[in-house]
Amino acid sequence: MTEHKEVMESIGKKMGFKPNILETLGELDPEFLGKYRRCDGKLLSDGALPAKTKILMALAVVASKQCESCTVAQMKSALNHGVTKEEIMETMEVIFITSGAPAVAACREALKLLK
Repeated sequence: MTEHKEVMESIGKKMGFKPNILETLGELDPEFLGKYRRCDGKLLSDGALPAKTKILMALAVVASKQCESCTVAQMKSALNHGVTKEEIMETMEVIFITSGAPAVAACREALKLLK
């Protein structure tokens, strides 16, 4: 399998779908997906901050942008990295305080994954 297809498969598993924009960018510039993979690897690995902290930060950011499919992807990633319900609910408080009800509403489908 080519690196392009591997990266797209990895993204598809993580997000639950393959974003058309990444497919297009990969076709236009195959190196782009390699860069994306490296950035994603930084997010999903421990460094000065634990991976789960960075994933919760990412959840807050995508919620603030009101991207529902992005919040689902980040929630799946959070759960896969051992984030607890309590940590997620505290993050939801931060999202509400910093970005308001519309950002929390963008997490509607993501929060169903906690059930």
